[in-house]
Amino acid sequence: MTKSDFNMERSSPSMFTVVGSRINEGDQLSEKSISFWKEVVLRFSQNKLAILGVIFLIFIALMAIFVPIFSPYKYSDQLGLYNSAPSATHWFGTDDLARDMFVRVWYGARISLFIGLTAAFIDLIIGVLWGSIAGLAGGRVDNIMMRIADVLTAVPYLLVVIILLVIMEPGLVPMIIALSITGWVNMARIVRSEVLKIKNQEYVLAARTLGANQWHIIKRHLIPNAMGAILVTMTMTIPSAIFTESFLSYLGLGVQAPLASWGTMASEGFKALQSAPWRLLFPAALISITIFAFNAVGDGLRDALDPKLRK
Repeated sequence: MTKSDFNMERSSPSMFTVVGSRINEGDQLSEKSISFWKEVVLRFSQNKLAILGVIFLIFIALMAIFVPIFSPYKYSDQLGLYNSAPSATHWFGTDDLARDMFVRVWYGARISLFIGLTAAFIDLIIGVLWGSIAGLAGGRVDNIMMRIADVLTAVPYLLVVIILLVIMEPGLVPMIIALSITGWVNMARIVRSEVLKIKNQEYVLAARTLGANQWHIIKRHLIPNAMGAILVTMTMTIPSAIFTESFLSYLGLGVQAPLASWGTMASEGFKALQSAPWRLLFPAALISITIFAFNAVGDGLRDALDPKLRK
């Protein structure tokens, strides 16, 4: 008797028991797996702090759009009540020129959000293109491009912005240009690191083999697969730009009268802190809430996109 015959005798059918089919488990295996972005949305929706941030941002955006439109007062109207305390008529009080603070705060929200979003969008465009080209090209091109980025970040960011604003004179467009001069570098570095991880994947190599050019690879493969890191960085860039604008406006380097941003209103309110504290309280509170909301959304996106948390 061979060894195999001996094993067959030891493994007779009588030694096994039929347990039947497991219909539930079969259904679970046959179910289509959830897509990556659906899973991201699901995990993001379970983050209560991130959802709270989204609610705050929607509320602030709606108020900034509709309050100046439907209010009976304009942001520049002088109503004859100087430094009036908050009341049923003027919810946020009035300033030293008898202007309604409620309308001015929400009009200022337009300016601050516009500057923050525009500067972040410019950073997004430049940073994504710069980082994608540097990471995909590699070699000497990558080295030269990233050394240029290093030179730009060697000088303190605020110092560069202040010098540019002094040269160009304060205003809305100069503020956006100044914020975008070096603001894109962080985005470029993050995109480059993502591209370096993605560019040697099989689908990218297959696209190259089929004759796809560099722009096609960047547009169809690299940027979509780096979108998670791009979105997180974008949500962190916006509050940084809003804070910088508010700080510079507080120093008198922001938008000029008759325009008003949260920073200029906080600067004016600080001068009347003892006699009319509400003039500083409301713009400062909205700056804090907006920055908190964007940071909460950014943290929620970062956690939702973290591959280590995927089931």
